[in-house]
Amino acid sequence: MNTILDSRAENNADSDVLEFFCGNEDILLKTAIIAAHPDDEVIGASSRLPLLKNVYIVHTTDGAPRNMLDARASGFHNLSDYAAARRKELFSALEIAGVPPNRCLELGFKDQEASFNLIELSKRLEELLRELRPEIILTHAYEGGHPDHDSTAFAVHTACASIYGKGFAPPLIVEFTSYHDSRGSIVTSEFLSGIEARTCTILLSEEEKAIKKRMVDCFVTQKNVLTLFKTEKEAFRFAPAYDFIKPPHEGTLYYEHFDWGIDGKSWRRLAAEALELLNR
Repeated sequence: MNTILDSRAENNADSDVLEFFCGNEDILLKTAIIAAHPDDEVIGASSRLPLLKNVYIVHTTDGAPRNMLDARASGFHNLSDYAAARRKELFSALEIAGVPPNRCLELGFKDQEASFNLIELSKRLEELLRELRPEIILTHAYEGGHPDHDSTAFAVHTACASIYGKGFAPPLIVEFTSYHDSRGSIVTSEFLSGIEARTCTILLSEEEKAIKKRMVDCFVTQKNVLTLFKTEKEAFRFAPAYDFIKPPHEGTLYYEHFDWGIDGKSWRRLAAEALELLNR
């Protein structure tokens, strides 16, 4: 494994934490991976999972869209069986990394519906963070890839802000890559350009790539989608301060190419309404 640390981190006191997080040693810091769907943590952070010795993995949705399209495409006739299959795939993948099922939590929102539950999602996460007291949160970037990803990022940031406002020490928020749009095509394994944030890129060794492939292969129901993702590298960065009322980038967002329940303008309206109520 080779690690490339963005030079912008050199003068930041927290850069040592990011460099250590991206290193080869076991990570004893209590970490909460907060992801939208089962498999997001493997896509973005498979190389970290075997090293995280005090980790909880929290999924905000069950990975089973209510419209049944994904379920039927995988041969399932009801949502509960499909959601259970995705959970079983998750446990199989995490077993490879040494993460037991009792370290996996699910908030239970429906796939593609986190956007419509931003207030409850933020409050649920705040309660969970008060209970777990993680030192690091590893989560999605706000990038317009999937509305559940953006909603999860929103909830993490608002929950941490609320904790800080009530006198608690907030955890460091570190992001992993997922996907976003660039000129009508999907971009994976990279962050959006033009954002000033300290970034660490890990070039996976042959052994790490093989482990990641084994983990990815556990997600049989997602095999067609997961072919889009690379196994050569993973990138992490400290989360920037987002304005969730503004689009993450100019032009069409990736999820606006699909019927995933919402468009960017509607998402930002819901985010603005949620922020107003949460800040009262």
